[in-house]
Formats: sequence, C-alpha cells, structure tokens
Amino acid sequence: MKFLFLHQNYPGQFLHIARHLVAANRHEVVFITEPNPNEIRGVRKVPYTRPKVDTPETHIAARELDNGVRRAEAVFKTAYGLKHLGYNPDIIIGHHGWGEMLNLPDIWPKTPMLGYFEFYYQYDKADVGFDPEFPADPLDYPRIRAKNAINHVALNLGCAGQTPTQWQLSTYPDWARPKIDLVWEGVDLKLCSPDPNARKKSLKIGDMTIRPTDKLVTYVSRDLEPYRGFHTMMRTLPALMRARKDIKVVMVGGDGISYGASPKGGGTWREALLAEVGKDIDMDRVVFPGRVPYTTYLSALRRSDAHVYLTYPFVASWSLREALAIGCPVIGGDTETVREFISHGENGLLAPTLDPQALASTILGLLEDKNLTRTLRTNARAYAERRLAMADYLASYCGLIERLTGENPAPAIEPAPARATPRPRQPARRVRSESAAEPAPRRMVAAGA
Repeated sequence: MKFLFLHQNYPGQFLHIARHLVAANRHEVVFITEPNPNEIRGVRKVPYTRPKVDTPETHIAARELDNGVRRAEAVFKTAYGLKHLGYNPDIIIGHHGWGEMLNLPDIWPKTPMLGYFEFYYQYDKADVGFDPEFPADPLDYPRIRAKNAINHVALNLGCAGQTPTQWQLSTYPDWARPKIDLVWEGVDLKLCSPDPNARKKSLKIGDMTIRPTDKLVTYVSRDLEPYRGFHTMMRTLPALMRARKDIKVVMVGGDGISYGASPKGGGTWREALLAEVGKDIDMDRVVFPGRVPYTTYLSALRRSDAHVYLTYPFVASWSLREALAIGCPVIGGDTETVREFISHGENGLLAPTLDPQALASTILGLLEDKNLTRTLRTNARAYAERRLAMADYLASYCGLIERLTGENPAPAIEPAPARATPRPRQPARRVRSESAAEPAPRRMVAAGA
C-alpha cells in the first residue's frame, strides 16, 4: 500500500504508526511536512514551504481559518507535484488542526482520508474560563467559536476521523461524534518501563544531583505555563520546602507558550512565578533544566517519588501516559482529562488542579506513605499494560485502516508450516531486525501536548 501522512511538525502523532508500517517491509510511506530535522528510516519526507501566517490584516477571529487555508494551499501545491510524478496514495492520514488536509480531496477524490480531530473549542465547558485567575472575556468568544472553522470544514469533507481519548471525543457536538473513531493511544511499554534500581543511585539533572536519600518530585510540560498547572505547582514549592529538607524538585519544560497567553507584565511564566514565590524557595533544591533529552526525561520519571501532572480540561499529554507506564506514583489534577486515566487511590492520586495547598498536602502525604507509594507504582504499570499497550493501539489503528481501504496493512504473521524433511544446518548469519535497526528518534522533552 501507499500511505501519505501530513503533519506540520513531522512526525507529530504519527511516529508509531509510521514506524509500524515501515517495519512491515511492504509499504511505501510518504510524509508531507514543514522542513525539520526529524527522520524515520524508511519514510520519504516531502517538505512544503511554510506560508506566511497570522497576517495582521486578517481579523483576529478569522485568523485561524486564514492560516489553515494558506497551509492547505501550500500542501496542495506539494501534493499536486506528487500526483504528476505518478504518486497516488491508497490512504491519506493526517492532523486536521492546521488545515493542511483540506484541499487534498480535490487531488485524490476517491482516496480514503483519515483525519486526526484533536479538540473542539468551547468558551464555556472546557479550558476557557476554567481558571478564575484568568477569566474569559466575552469579547473573545467570537474568536474561540471561529477556531472551529477548520474542524467544521474537515468534518464536512465526507472523510473518516479519529481522536485519542473519550473526553476529547466528547468535546465535539453530537452530530460530529459518529464521524470520529476513538483510537486510544498507546505507549512503548518496553522503552517506558520501571527501574527498581533507579532510587539506589545518584542522578544528575542540570545542575542538581539527586541522591538515594532524597525525595524527588517531578513535573513535566512542553512549556511551563498555567494551562498545564505550572502556577499551581510553583505555589506548592514553599510548603514542600518548609515541610521536608530532603525534597528536591525537577521541573522539565521550555519557557515558550504552547497554549494560553504570556504574562501581562512580559517575560516568561517561570520568571513571573519566581518573582512571586522565589524568596520562599530553596533554589539549591529546585532545578529548571528546560527541555531535556528523552533519556534524561525517562531517568527522571524512573527516579521520581511523586510525579505531578496538572492540566486545564484540555488534551492529555503523552507524558501522563508515559509516567503511568514507568510506574510513577502520579498525582494528577482533578479534571475530566486526567480522570479518564487515573482512578484516585488505585493507579494514582487526584488533587484540585488550582489549589496549591491541597496539592502540597497530597504530595507530602504520598511521600510519607510507603505502602501507598508501592500500590500506586504497581497499579500504574498494570494499568498501562492493560490499557496503553502499543500493540493494542497499533492493532486498532490498522483495523481502522482496513475498514477504509479493505486491506490490513500489518496482518498477524502465520507460523511457518513444519518441514517434512529437515535440511542441513546452515552457518548462522547475523540479522538485524527491523525494530532493532532503527533507534527511537532523539527527542527533546517536554513530552507531547
């Protein structure tokens, strides 16, 4: 089969399925994207020129659609070139969020298209207005409604859709949900695995050394900002510092803005929150290493005594799935997003997303309770094995592809029949498997959304 993928930040959400298709060793996988250094062996990357976006002449409420149709036009030109080179995909798979796929049915009208629907924006039932510290402005409601313009155009293309969680699916209107399949995202359980010995040795992250006698509290976000509860986490630190002298805190993430707005006074949220609570924090016991190599991120999670994951009601981060798979004792913010993954007291704990005092109390209680810690670690890993297995995710994905194309792209391999007459043994050859041949791409973390 011929697969055409699209995502402006290659490979985006399609890393695992693209690698899975390549490993089948019988498909052609092409990926249209903006230029970037990421590579997957066996995938042919075709870059398109990023168009000018966020043009000031465009009304702010229409800017998202304007950006989307500009990207759609740029992708159309690139895809049109592929068409005239004789390339005709059997299926097109991509993310609808940036509008890149909107014009492709005009090139390949009979080709099935599977679009990733990540989130349906609302001004009253999800992220907007959730945090009273940043109240929603009714004058901004038209812009928020208009952010769904690409969603609506995409939903009316007559193509298939997918989304990764039940709650994200629930954000879409009733009329849209039958058009979107739930494909529960998985985790590489071998890569994201517990290490019982991690707490028996020292770990260095940034300028900080975490020793076996230290209690490590971890927090991870792509960027350190209120959408992922950074302000709540920062405001818990003084209480943690006062309560125990053996607590050290690692806060992984960049200083940019992935969601929401910058501080009103300028600068970064890290600077703003340090100005607020920094005088009450022992900075020798807190480190902000920025975005770190993926191996460092995994080491931090394996060593963590309490991993904090906070978010507004919004898309769930990959880091939550990976922390559960590693067997972290996770404290999650009590929102719909997190409750889909964590059952309080079973495979993790829940605390109010916007209450620093309650979060500090929950963290300290967990650090004191060895039996609870042991239970949460065991159950978090068991949950991941039961609900987040990569094999299950890929099987669901391939099943959806088969429904759309009539062919399973990665069927189970039947065992070879036994031979009636044994052949003479041949000298062993060194063979490198497809899965071993390609290391996971080097990834800087903050993990995922």
